[in-house]
Amino acid sequence: MFQKVEHLIASWKTSTPWTNVYGLARSIIALSSMLTLLVNKPEILFKPSSASNDFPICETGYSAFCFAQNDYDSLNVIRWICIILLFIVAIGWRPRITGILHWYVAYSMQASMVVIDGGEQAAAVISFLLLPITLTDPRKWHWSINENRFNPGIHSKIIAYVSYFFIRLQVAVIYFHSTIAKLKNSEWIDGTAVYYYSREKTVGFNTFFDQITHGMLGSPLVVIPTWGTLLVQIVIFCSLFAPRRKWKTIFIIAVSMHEIFALMLGLISFSMIMTGILILYLVPIDSVFGKLFAGNSKTKFKKLEEEVV
Repeated sequence: MFQKVEHLIASWKTSTPWTNVYGLARSIIALSSMLTLLVNKPEILFKPSSASNDFPICETGYSAFCFAQNDYDSLNVIRWICIILLFIVAIGWRPRITGILHWYVAYSMQASMVVIDGGEQAAAVISFLLLPITLTDPRKWHWSINENRFNPGIHSKIIAYVSYFFIRLQVAVIYFHSTIAKLKNSEWIDGTAVYYYSREKTVGFNTFFDQITHGMLGSPLVVIPTWGTLLVQIVIFCSLFAPRRKWKTIFIIAVSMHEIFALMLGLISFSMIMTGILILYLVPIDSVFGKLFAGNSKTKFKKLEEEVV
């Protein structure tokens, strides 16, 4: 066992977790949150609820939006500040600084907004787990392939790689929990759940998709998308134990599922956040964007690094 650990640490010495792969993932997640704040007014995002007439509810937590409780004008100012901060995160400037800001904005959105679809919770958790990686990232831009001015030590790499492991573990738990939760519902077990989702008033299909899918969803064939969703989710969970060579195929299937959700159910921000998370989960963090699945990622990175030098 100790030999395996030593071999793993030795492999970390010749690779780096600070590539544009994790940079792309955090940019997509930040962009989704930014668009949510950009296209929605405070009156939509922050409303009195059945639990309280205050907006947002600030009995616990330290959300940025609580500094402007019950004041839409002030909430709008904070909203625009958060939009600017998320834009800076998305363009990739100074991960060591913006990593903390990204988490705090994501946490504030998750804690304060009334209209959320699950993506905000995932963004808050993943941006928090990314902190050890961003805080040890020596680069000015998270798109940079190599910066010779910096030579992070093995301790920084260990911190980043351990954080990456827990990110993958958390993503696997998300999909496993989602699958188990669905299996408690009889409609998912008998294969009719997608039929009811398609006709749900808030997230159901629009007229166009309802017309072209009505025949299939009203027939026994509805079990295909219903059980297919369960199958894809359990495969995503099992990919935690799959070899790297299988990640590409699973990644394409997983992203396709979420894009279908975005197209048919209108879950655009949720699908964008989950796409960013799936990049962290199913794309080797020590690979390089543009050569993500071309051969052995570590070999490709080493060759590209030598070209840059």
